[in-house]
Amino acid sequence: MLYKRHMEKTLKKAFSMFGAVLVTGARQVGKTTILKESFSEIDYITLDDPFILQSANIESGAFFKDHQPPIIIDEIQYSPKLFPFMKIIIDKEQVNGLFLLSGSQQFQLMKNVVESLAGRLGILNLCGLSLREIKGIDFSDPFIPNEKFFQARKKQLEEIDNKELWKLIHRGTMPKMQSDINIDWALYYSSYVKTYIERDVRDLAQVGDEIKFLQFMTVIAANSGQLLNISGISREIGVSAPTIDRWLSILSASGIIYLLRPYHNNLTKRTIKTPKLYFLDTGLLAYLTKWNTPEVMQTGAMAGIFFETFVISEVIKSYYNAGFLDLPLYFYRDKDQVEIDLLIESEGSLHPIEIKKHADPDKKDIKAFKVLNNLPNIKRGSGGVICLYDKLLTIQENDRVIPIKYL
Repeated sequence: MLYKRHMEKTLKKAFSMFGAVLVTGARQVGKTTILKESFSEIDYITLDDPFILQSANIESGAFFKDHQPPIIIDEIQYSPKLFPFMKIIIDKEQVNGLFLLSGSQQFQLMKNVVESLAGRLGILNLCGLSLREIKGIDFSDPFIPNEKFFQARKKQLEEIDNKELWKLIHRGTMPKMQSDINIDWALYYSSYVKTYIERDVRDLAQVGDEIKFLQFMTVIAANSGQLLNISGISREIGVSAPTIDRWLSILSASGIIYLLRPYHNNLTKRTIKTPKLYFLDTGLLAYLTKWNTPEVMQTGAMAGIFFETFVISEVIKSYYNAGFLDLPLYFYRDKDQVEIDLLIESEGSLHPIEIKKHADPDKKDIKAFKVLNNLPNIKRGSGGVICLYDKLLTIQENDRVIPIKYL
């Protein structure tokens, strides 16, 4: 089954604006598919092909005589030597829409692209399937809890019951996992982790002890949704803090995790400065933390974390699919332990969101929102609590109970 990706419209717009467009993201999220489906009329090559890669690396100057643009180049990170020649062609032709690029290793790519194609390149970050994409919903606006969004969103709603939701959270949102229900969950993710470590991680960090790196991934998976504690992870694994910091950068840059920034400005002195860590695919998170069935996960000690991680990742996808790179997403926590799960900044306002696994929301769920009223130079926007209740309704003034189906 082929899912229609919401990023397709953004991708086509970017290709009309830039000489080159790079689609990056984790392995197996569908980068190649979206490029080939969106631009079926353009020639496609992959640098996974050893003969093409050899030509790209040894005969870089002549490469584009045999492979003339417009062209799709997959796994572009394997041949950084091509970037200067792309720049020459873009500057010579003075037209947009010449190169469509994909790569799994954003960390590696950025070092080469920034210098070579600065100002000539549009960058898009693709994640796994969103709930909207899985349900076949065309609506693709970034999530924001205001009246305009809800009025537009409710025109295209699809129900999802608890059993279906927890099965989705457990199985994850990789396109292959959703399109083929016969794929074995444990086998898929064990192979995914093995391939990721052996290819991306080995290339990026020259990790000598792969067992230590797998232990590191397992430890941070157990800390998804929590404040990042590098020194604690370092002690638990027995690896230096600078090494942990470097490994986290790799996981973040290759689309495995997202570090949600705390909100603060020059006047919010009491807010903490440590980010929170989230996995972008809950199936991978479940595999690493050994929750082997959706039924056990739903009633287990990490159920709330899985639900929160799923919601955060869905919001992130809605912004990435719209072309955002620097996401306007934060959380709030101060030294008095007052915390708001998610803040969305839009048009000068902060929109607060709480995420709760239960189906009986109450005003106490949003009591932390009042802290925003006391922050200097902050305009508090509408907010709400995202939960398992099935109806959109007002809980207090401009704050709503938001069912999961509205994401």
